[in-house]
Amino acid sequence: MQDHWLKRYAYFFKAVIVLVMVLVLLIPMAMTESMIRERSYRQEDAIKEVSGKWGAAQTITGPVLVVPYTVGDTLGTARGYAYFLPEQLTINGNLVSETRQRGIYNIPVYNSSIKLGGYFKQLSIDGLNLSASKLKLDEAFLAIGLTDLRGINKELKADWDGAETVFNPGLPNDELFSSGIQAKVPLVAGKDVYMFAIDLGLRGSQTFSFSPVGKNTKVKLTSNWNTPSFDGAVLPDTHTIATDSGFVANWETLSAGRAFPQQWTGSNVKINTSDISVKLFPAIDTYQQSLRSVKYSVLIIGLTFLLFYFIELLQRRSVHPLQYMLIGLALCVFYTLLIAISEQLNFALAYAIASVMTIGLITFYVTSVFKNYRTALSISAVLAALYGFLYVIIRSEDQSLLMGSLGLFVILAIVMYFSRRIRWDELAAPSVSH
Repeated sequence: MQDHWLKRYAYFFKAVIVLVMVLVLLIPMAMTESMIRERSYRQEDAIKEVSGKWGAAQTITGPVLVVPYTVGDTLGTARGYAYFLPEQLTINGNLVSETRQRGIYNIPVYNSSIKLGGYFKQLSIDGLNLSASKLKLDEAFLAIGLTDLRGINKELKADWDGAETVFNPGLPNDELFSSGIQAKVPLVAGKDVYMFAIDLGLRGSQTFSFSPVGKNTKVKLTSNWNTPSFDGAVLPDTHTIATDSGFVANWETLSAGRAFPQQWTGSNVKINTSDISVKLFPAIDTYQQSLRSVKYSVLIIGLTFLLFYFIELLQRRSVHPLQYMLIGLALCVFYTLLIAISEQLNFALAYAIASVMTIGLITFYVTSVFKNYRTALSISAVLAALYGFLYVIIRSEDQSLLMGSLGLFVILAIVMYFSRRIRWDELAAPSVSH
């Protein structure tokens, strides 16, 4: 009676053993995920090292016209600064990206050529609680905020109302920006318009940002980088992205859409709250894709083991638990192969190589297990389909959840369809093949 009961439920116990092995294999997969994160942190350290020597992410804020003024009963007892923003600001920029290598890591950096143009209207101190007599027009200067002054790669000059002026690093205080440049400019009481034109040459990495400080700001940005990520307070009005030539993006903003006024005094204004950014990052980097693939490892291992279990049931052949474990370990090694190869080659080629190596190893092994080439080739075809499906998911940045859900539904439907052919009530203990 006991032997009959054991034979009756032998395949059930085998299923439990297979399930336990799937759970056990999640341990090396967790270790693999930890390794990927560690190497990702190393990449971040390499990016910081290169950025520290080349130039960090750059943010251009300005130009801002700064006019000192005196406060107090006695002339010169204290000094404050009044800040005025341009009426019209036009920014034309070109980012030329290139790659710097640090160890096995390729770090994207850029050289930028930026032209700022526009004009300031006659200074208006309405609402500033100032008298015109206390303004120090002869000490006025033009200020531009730059995140990393180490990235300056040319002498910075400005054309101010037809006269050339040179920028110098540093600012008198940090009310406006923590880091920047300034150039002294002449002001004339009662003058209606001050025209300006400024050329900037900056090196930077990862991100380029600008502040729409004009009452009306128009920006055109071009680059040879073909996977930009537009970020910040405002998305571009129009943009085109071409694989071979890069991108072109255009913005136009009005002062009504920002959180700071056209003129003010003091340090209570946060001028960078409306910044617009472009990130020069790969759409999905190698480690991000590897992490995505690891998260689906339980699916690959589970479906592979389910495939072998169904073959056991349909062909009445026995696969030893140790053989399951060896196949599972081969599936785990795929991920370490993927990471190691993708650090040397592009991800698509690395994925193809790791997949072929893993599928080839398993196919060779199961040929000796089942003693049947057709079965081994069928398993190989199923594994190729699974890895192809996984690749499509991890390469899809926006539709990965949808595609993954639909794919799992299709797989479940296929499993349920083929499971109908198994006569569960007639199952006996598996025969041992020699």
